[in-house]
Amino acid sequence: VIGYWHDRAVRANADRAEVVAYCDTDLSRAEAFNQKYAAGNATTYNDVRALVRDPNVDVISVCTPSGLHLEPVLAAAEAGVHVLCEKPLEITLERIDRMIEAVEKARIKLGVVFQRRTYEPVQRIKRAVDAGEFGKLILADAYLKFYRTRSYYRSASWRGTWALDGGGALMNQGIHGIDLLLWFAGEVHSVQAKARTLARPIETEDTAVALLEFASGALGVVEGSTAANPEQPMRVALQGTAGSVLLEDAKIAFWAAGGNDEKKAEVRELRPEEAEPAGGKLSGDDLAGLGHVRLVADLLNAVEHDRPPLITPQEGRRSVELILAIYESSRTGKEVVLS
Repeated sequence: VIGYWHDRAVRANADRAEVVAYCDTDLSRAEAFNQKYAAGNATTYNDVRALVRDPNVDVISVCTPSGLHLEPVLAAAEAGVHVLCEKPLEITLERIDRMIEAVEKARIKLGVVFQRRTYEPVQRIKRAVDAGEFGKLILADAYLKFYRTRSYYRSASWRGTWALDGGGALMNQGIHGIDLLLWFAGEVHSVQAKARTLARPIETEDTAVALLEFASGALGVVEGSTAANPEQPMRVALQGTAGSVLLEDAKIAFWAAGGNDEKKAEVRELRPEEAEPAGGKLSGDDLAGLGHVRLVADLLNAVEHDRPPLITPQEGRRSVELILAIYESSRTGKEVVLS
Protein backbone atom coordinates (compact mmCIF):
# COMPACT_ATOMS: atom_id res chain seq x y z
CA VAL A 1 0.00 0.00 0.00
CA ILE A 2 2.69 2.49 1.00
CA GLY A 3 4.52 1.94 -2.28
CA TYR A 4 1.64 3.64 -4.09
CA TRP A 5 2.27 6.90 -2.23
CA HIS A 6 5.99 6.82 -3.02
CA ASP A 7 5.31 6.10 -6.69
CA ARG A 8 2.78 8.92 -6.79
CA ALA A 9 5.20 11.30 -5.08
CA VAL A 10 7.95 10.65 -7.61
CA ARG A 11 5.53 11.25 -10.47
CA ALA A 12 4.49 14.53 -8.87
CA ASN A 13 8.15 15.55 -9.18
CA ALA A 14 8.28 14.50 -12.84
CA ASP A 15 10.30 17.56 -13.85
CA ARG A 16 13.19 16.21 -11.78
CA ALA A 17 12.70 12.46 -11.35
CA GLU A 18 11.08 9.41 -12.91
CA VAL A 19 10.22 5.90 -11.78
CA VAL A 20 12.54 3.52 -13.61
CA ALA A 21 12.28 0.29 -11.61
CA TYR A 22 10.26 -1.70 -9.09
CA CYS A 23 11.59 -4.38 -6.76
CA ASP A 24 9.79 -7.03 -4.71
CA THR A 25 10.96 -10.42 -3.45
CA ASP A 26 7.86 -11.71 -5.25
CA LEU A 27 8.65 -10.72 -8.83
CA SER A 28 5.03 -11.09 -9.90
CA ARG A 29 4.06 -8.31 -7.49
CA ALA A 30 6.74 -6.02 -8.92
CA GLU A 31 5.51 -6.80 -12.42
CA ALA A 32 1.89 -6.14 -11.45
CA PHE A 33 2.91 -2.78 -9.97
CA ASN A 34 4.82 -2.01 -13.15
CA GLN A 35 1.81 -2.72 -15.33
CA LYS A 36 -0.60 -0.78 -13.11
CA TYR A 37 1.45 2.37 -12.55
CA ALA A 38 4.10 2.45 -15.28
CA ALA A 39 2.30 0.80 -18.21
CA GLY A 40 5.02 -1.87 -18.16
CA ASN A 41 7.75 0.63 -19.00
CA ALA A 42 9.84 0.20 -15.84
CA THR A 43 12.34 -2.55 -15.08
CA THR A 44 11.42 -5.11 -12.43
CA TYR A 45 13.64 -6.92 -9.94
CA ASN A 46 13.26 -9.43 -7.12
CA ASP A 47 16.67 -8.69 -5.59
CA VAL A 48 17.49 -5.27 -4.15
CA ARG A 49 21.19 -5.78 -4.87
CA ALA A 50 20.39 -6.04 -8.56
CA LEU A 51 18.11 -3.01 -8.31
CA VAL A 52 20.80 -0.73 -6.88
CA ARG A 53 23.31 -1.88 -9.51
CA ASP A 54 20.99 -0.64 -12.26
CA PRO A 55 22.84 2.38 -13.75
CA ASN A 56 19.53 4.21 -14.16
CA VAL A 57 18.77 4.06 -10.43
CA ASP A 58 20.01 7.03 -8.39
CA VAL A 59 17.57 6.88 -5.46
CA ILE A 60 15.44 4.10 -3.97
CA SER A 61 12.37 4.23 -1.74
CA VAL A 62 12.30 1.57 0.97
CA CYS A 63 8.70 0.44 1.54
CA THR A 64 9.31 -3.04 2.96
CA PRO A 65 7.97 -4.24 6.34
CA SER A 66 9.50 -2.24 9.18
CA GLY A 67 11.97 -4.90 10.28
CA LEU A 68 13.29 -5.31 6.74
CA HIS A 69 14.57 -1.79 6.14
CA LEU A 70 18.23 -2.39 7.00
CA GLU A 71 19.21 -4.67 4.14
CA PRO A 72 18.00 -2.40 1.30
CA VAL A 73 19.71 0.59 2.92
CA LEU A 74 23.00 -1.30 3.26
CA ALA A 75 22.79 -2.46 -0.36
CA ALA A 76 22.09 1.08 -1.53
CA ALA A 77 24.98 2.49 0.49
CA GLU A 78 27.36 -0.06 -0.97
CA ALA A 79 26.23 0.93 -4.48
CA GLY A 80 26.32 4.68 -3.79
CA VAL A 81 22.54 5.05 -4.21
CA HIS A 82 20.54 7.50 -2.10
CA VAL A 83 17.55 6.38 -0.01
CA LEU A 84 14.14 7.58 1.14
CA CYS A 85 13.03 5.18 3.88
CA GLU A 86 9.57 4.73 5.35
CA LYS A 87 8.99 5.02 9.08
CA PRO A 88 10.03 3.55 11.41
CA LEU A 89 13.60 3.75 10.19
CA GLU A 90 14.12 0.27 11.67
CA ILE A 91 12.88 -1.61 14.72
CA THR A 92 16.05 -1.79 16.84
CA LEU A 93 18.67 0.82 17.66
CA GLU A 94 21.44 -1.56 16.67
CA ARG A 95 20.03 -1.89 13.15
CA ILE A 96 19.51 1.87 12.88
CA ASP A 97 23.09 2.51 14.00
CA ARG A 98 24.35 0.13 11.32
CA MET A 99 22.38 2.16 8.77
CA ILE A 100 23.82 5.44 9.97
CA GLU A 101 27.37 4.08 9.89
CA ALA A 102 26.91 2.73 6.36
CA VAL A 103 25.39 5.89 4.85
CA GLU A 104 27.98 8.12 6.49
CA LYS A 105 30.80 5.96 5.18
CA ALA A 106 29.27 5.91 1.68
CA ARG A 107 28.44 9.64 1.82
CA ILE A 108 24.92 9.06 0.52
CA LYS A 109 21.70 10.75 1.64
CA LEU A 110 19.19 8.85 3.77
CA GLY A 111 15.89 10.62 4.37
CA VAL A 112 13.18 9.30 6.69
CA VAL A 113 9.46 9.55 5.97
CA PHE A 114 7.64 11.51 8.64
CA GLN A 115 5.51 13.39 6.16
CA ARG A 116 3.56 15.40 8.73
CA ARG A 117 6.67 17.48 9.42
CA THR A 118 6.27 19.07 5.99
CA TYR A 119 2.80 20.47 6.72
CA GLU A 120 2.59 24.23 7.18
CA PRO A 121 0.64 24.08 10.49
CA VAL A 122 3.21 21.68 11.96
CA GLN A 123 6.08 23.91 10.91
CA ARG A 124 4.22 26.93 12.28
CA ILE A 125 4.01 25.24 15.68
CA LYS A 126 7.70 24.31 15.56
CA ARG A 127 8.71 27.91 14.82
CA ALA A 128 6.47 29.21 17.61
CA VAL A 129 7.90 26.76 20.15
CA ASP A 130 11.47 27.61 19.16
CA ALA A 131 10.68 31.34 19.37
CA GLY A 132 9.24 30.94 22.86
CA GLU A 133 5.73 32.06 21.89
CA PHE A 134 4.20 29.56 24.31
CA GLY A 135 6.75 30.30 27.02
CA LYS A 136 8.34 27.43 28.90
CA LEU A 137 6.66 24.15 28.00
CA ILE A 138 5.21 22.38 31.04
CA LEU A 139 3.07 19.70 29.36
CA ALA A 140 3.51 17.94 26.01
CA ASP A 141 1.10 15.14 25.13
CA ALA A 142 0.26 12.87 22.20
CA TYR A 143 -3.09 11.09 21.82
CA LEU A 144 -2.89 8.42 19.16
CA LYS A 145 -6.23 6.60 18.96
CA PHE A 146 -6.47 4.54 15.78
CA TYR A 147 -8.81 1.78 14.61
CA ARG A 148 -7.34 -1.24 12.85
CA THR A 149 -9.56 -4.24 12.23
CA ARG A 150 -8.69 -7.87 12.79
CA SER A 151 -8.72 -8.28 9.01
CA TYR A 152 -6.10 -5.53 8.74
CA TYR A 153 -3.71 -7.61 10.83
CA ARG A 154 -4.62 -10.82 8.97
CA SER A 155 -3.97 -9.16 5.60
CA ALA A 156 -0.18 -9.27 6.04
CA SER A 157 1.60 -11.82 8.22
CA TRP A 158 4.22 -9.33 9.43
CA ARG A 159 1.76 -6.91 10.98
CA GLY A 160 1.57 -6.94 14.75
CA THR A 161 4.69 -9.11 15.09
CA TRP A 162 7.79 -8.32 17.09
CA ALA A 163 10.11 -9.72 14.43
CA LEU A 164 8.96 -7.57 11.50
CA ASP A 165 6.64 -4.84 12.84
CA GLY A 166 8.80 -4.20 15.89
CA GLY A 167 5.73 -3.29 17.93
CA GLY A 168 2.10 -2.44 17.44
CA ALA A 169 0.05 0.68 18.03
CA LEU A 170 3.08 2.82 18.84
CA MET A 171 5.77 1.52 16.49
CA ASN A 172 3.56 1.35 13.41
CA GLN A 173 0.78 3.93 13.72
CA GLY A 174 1.53 6.16 16.71
CA ILE A 175 5.12 6.86 15.71
CA HIS A 176 3.99 9.82 13.58
CA GLY A 177 2.63 11.65 16.62
CA ILE A 178 5.59 10.61 18.75
CA ASP A 179 7.95 12.06 16.15
CA LEU A 180 6.11 15.39 16.27
CA LEU A 181 6.03 15.38 20.07
CA LEU A 182 9.81 14.96 20.19
CA TRP A 183 10.35 17.54 17.46
CA PHE A 184 8.32 20.10 19.37
CA ALA A 185 9.27 19.35 22.98
CA GLY A 186 12.78 17.94 22.72
CA GLU A 187 14.49 14.94 24.24
CA VAL A 188 12.80 12.68 26.79
CA HIS A 189 14.75 11.99 29.98
CA SER A 190 12.69 9.13 31.39
CA VAL A 191 9.52 7.13 30.85
CA GLN A 192 7.13 4.95 32.85
CA ALA A 193 4.66 2.94 30.79
CA LYS A 194 2.21 0.11 30.39
CA ALA A 195 1.61 -1.56 27.03
CA ARG A 196 -1.03 -4.23 26.66
CA THR A 197 -2.76 -6.40 24.05
CA LEU A 198 -6.43 -5.95 24.90
CA ALA A 199 -8.52 -6.36 21.77
CA ARG A 200 -6.57 -7.68 18.78
CA PRO A 201 -5.09 -11.19 18.25
CA ILE A 202 -1.52 -9.94 17.75
CA GLU A 203 1.84 -10.43 19.48
CA THR A 204 2.46 -6.75 20.05
CA GLU A 205 0.57 -4.05 21.93
CA ASP A 206 -2.71 -2.67 20.68
CA THR A 207 -2.97 -0.23 23.61
CA ALA A 208 -0.32 1.71 25.54
CA VAL A 209 0.01 4.61 27.97
CA ALA A 210 3.28 6.30 28.92
CA LEU A 211 4.24 9.07 31.34
CA LEU A 212 7.16 11.13 30.07
CA GLU A 213 9.62 13.46 31.73
CA PHE A 214 11.40 15.61 29.18
CA ALA A 215 14.98 16.78 29.53
CA SER A 216 13.58 20.30 29.88
CA GLY A 217 11.60 19.25 32.94
CA ALA A 218 8.24 19.27 31.16
CA LEU A 219 5.92 16.33 31.70
CA GLY A 220 3.87 14.51 29.11
CA VAL A 221 1.58 11.62 28.30
CA VAL A 222 1.42 9.33 25.31
CA GLU A 223 -1.79 7.35 24.80
CA GLY A 224 -1.91 4.99 21.85
CA SER A 225 -4.20 2.29 20.52
CA THR A 226 -5.22 0.53 17.32
CA ALA A 227 -8.43 -0.71 18.94
CA ALA A 228 -10.16 2.65 19.49
CA ASN A 229 -13.57 2.40 17.85
CA PRO A 230 -14.09 4.71 16.11
CA GLU A 231 -10.66 6.20 15.79
CA GLN A 232 -10.07 9.83 16.69
CA PRO A 233 -7.94 12.52 15.07
CA MET A 234 -4.30 12.25 16.07
CA ARG A 235 -3.70 15.00 18.61
CA VAL A 236 -0.51 16.62 19.87
CA ALA A 237 -1.05 19.16 22.64
CA LEU A 238 1.47 21.60 24.10
CA GLN A 239 0.90 23.76 27.17
CA GLY A 240 3.35 26.45 28.19
CA THR A 241 3.62 29.31 30.64
CA ALA A 242 2.66 31.82 27.92
CA GLY A 243 0.28 29.87 25.72
CA SER A 244 -0.80 26.54 24.29
CA VAL A 245 -1.56 24.83 21.01
CA LEU A 246 -3.47 21.75 19.85
CA LEU A 247 -2.72 19.96 16.59
CA GLU A 248 -5.47 17.63 15.31
CA ASP A 249 -4.14 15.45 12.51
CA ALA A 250 -2.66 18.13 10.23
CA LYS A 251 -4.75 21.07 11.41
CA ILE A 252 -4.21 23.55 14.24
CA ALA A 253 -7.41 23.28 16.31
CA PHE A 254 -6.44 25.64 19.14
CA TRP A 255 -3.88 28.43 19.47
CA ALA A 256 -3.25 30.78 22.38
CA ALA A 257 -0.18 32.91 23.05
CA GLY A 258 0.95 36.17 24.62
CA GLY A 259 0.33 35.25 28.25
CA ASN A 260 2.56 35.35 31.31
CA ASP A 261 2.39 34.62 35.04
CA GLU A 262 -0.12 37.45 35.54
CA LYS A 263 -1.93 37.46 32.18
CA LYS A 264 -4.04 34.81 30.50
CA ALA A 265 -2.91 33.88 26.99
CA GLU A 266 -5.03 35.25 24.17
CA VAL A 267 -6.92 32.68 22.12
CA ARG A 268 -6.69 33.32 18.40
CA GLU A 269 -8.91 31.88 15.68
CA LEU A 270 -6.60 30.98 12.82
CA ARG A 271 -7.72 31.30 9.21
CA PRO A 272 -7.69 28.12 7.07
CA GLU A 273 -4.59 29.32 5.25
CA GLU A 274 -2.85 29.47 8.65
CA ALA A 275 -4.32 26.36 10.27
CA GLU A 276 -4.45 23.78 7.47
CA PRO A 277 -1.91 22.16 5.12
CA ALA A 278 -1.63 23.93 1.77
CA GLY A 279 -3.95 26.61 3.11
CA GLY A 280 -6.90 24.22 3.12
CA LYS A 281 -6.90 24.05 -0.67
CA LEU A 282 -6.29 20.30 -1.03
CA SER A 283 -8.38 17.22 -0.27
CA GLY A 284 -8.44 13.48 -0.93
CA ASP A 285 -5.30 11.87 -2.33
CA ASP A 286 -3.78 15.27 -3.09
CA LEU A 287 -3.82 16.09 0.62
CA ALA A 288 -2.98 12.57 1.80
CA GLY A 289 0.05 12.39 -0.48
CA LEU A 290 1.26 15.95 0.00
CA GLY A 291 3.93 15.09 2.55
CA HIS A 292 5.44 12.32 0.45
CA VAL A 293 5.61 14.64 -2.56
CA ARG A 294 7.47 17.19 -0.47
CA LEU A 295 9.85 14.64 1.03
CA VAL A 296 10.79 13.33 -2.41
CA ALA A 297 11.49 16.91 -3.51
CA ASP A 298 13.49 17.50 -0.34
CA LEU A 299 15.67 14.45 -0.92
CA LEU A 300 16.31 15.51 -4.50
CA ASN A 301 17.39 18.91 -3.20
CA ALA A 302 19.60 17.28 -0.58
CA VAL A 303 21.35 15.26 -3.27
CA GLU A 304 21.67 18.19 -5.67
CA HIS A 305 22.98 20.65 -3.08
CA ASP A 306 24.85 18.14 -0.88
CA ARG A 307 22.96 19.02 2.29
CA PRO A 308 21.19 16.87 4.90
CA PRO A 309 17.61 15.84 4.16
CA LEU A 310 14.80 17.40 6.18
CA ILE A 311 14.55 14.30 8.37
CA THR A 312 17.93 12.67 8.93
CA PRO A 313 18.45 9.10 10.19
CA GLN A 314 19.58 10.55 13.51
CA GLU A 315 16.16 12.21 13.77
CA GLY A 316 14.46 8.98 12.73
CA ARG A 317 16.29 7.16 15.51
CA ARG A 318 14.78 9.30 18.28
CA SER A 319 11.19 8.10 18.00
CA VAL A 320 12.26 4.45 17.86
CA GLU A 321 14.44 4.95 20.95
CA LEU A 322 11.49 6.34 22.92
CA ILE A 323 9.08 3.63 21.79
CA LEU A 324 11.57 0.91 22.73
CA ALA A 325 11.98 2.56 26.15
CA ILE A 326 8.18 2.49 26.56
CA TYR A 327 8.19 -1.23 25.79
CA GLU A 328 11.05 -1.83 28.23
CA SER A 329 9.28 0.07 31.00
CA SER A 330 6.10 -1.93 30.43
CA ARG A 331 8.01 -5.20 30.42
CA THR A 332 10.04 -4.48 33.58
CA GLY A 333 7.54 -2.36 35.48
CA LYS A 334 10.28 0.20 36.08
CA GLU A 335 11.04 3.75 35.04
CA VAL A 336 13.48 3.78 32.12
CA VAL A 337 16.04 6.55 31.72
CA LEU A 338 16.96 7.19 28.10
CA SER A 339 20.60 7.52 27.13
